[in-house]
Amino acid sequence: MAPELDPGQTTVSMKVQIDHLAPSAIGQTVTAEATVEKIQGRRIMFTVSVHDDHGLIAVGRVTRVVVNIEEFLAKSRRSD
Repeated sequence: MAPELDPGQTTVSMKVQIDHLAPSAIGQTVTAEATVEKIQGRRIMFTVSVHDDHGLIAVGRVTRVVVNIEEFLAKSRRSD
């Protein structure tokens, strides 16, 4: 995503939905692949699949939002 963003921008997670389909052994390597499904304004929606050596172990959706880094960090430092 970084090459597509303007300087001073990043993305942050807004929503993560994961369905676990099968177990994976402790220490086993897993590979996750995310594909952009839709871009709506500042929101970017991805579909995600996760595999290990035996096959598909999880699927899901992730929504990320493009933010200005300085503004985001300033808001995160506010105390209510």
